[in-house]
Amino acid sequence: LSGVGSAAGPVLLMLLAALSYAVVGLYGRRFSGEPPLSTATGQVLCSSLLLAPVALLVDRPWTLAMPDGETWLALAALGLLSTAIAYRLYFAILALAGATNLLLVTLLIPPSTMALQVLFLDKPAGLSELAGFAVIALSLAAIDGRALRWLRTPAPAGRRP
Repeated sequence: LSGVGSAAGPVLLMLLAALSYAVVGLYGRRFSGEPPLSTATGQVLCSSLLLAPVALLVDRPWTLAMPDGETWLALAALGLLSTAIAYRLYFAILALAGATNLLLVTLLIPPSTMALQVLFLDKPAGLSELAGFAVIALSLAAIDGRALRWLRTPAPAGRRP
């Protein structure tokens, strides 16, 4: 998308991705009675079957050099840790906490990314990143509601500031 002259296309795609993520979270409630492992397996299997023909047409893997052992290990780690275990946890949390609470986890991705950049890439957090982190923290506090309840609850007599 970097060759697109206008930012409208990428922005629309990002909005579509966010919308589809929300819809999938709500749709996932239909599987609340199913074991998380079977739901995760079904999701990964179906998406793999849908994407395999596209990957074969676009990437033409038979024209590429055979990957080395390190690449196969990285691929296995991504498949096992970032996909299999992550989806298993996703559907387990969906069954326990519900779709709305599950989707709130995505708000933790930007601060986690920022922290990893600071720790491992030696990239200092700028003012805009810190402001974004503050917006996310305030949003989570507002969604949770405990801060608002704390403000509404009167303090015991003699303890008011």
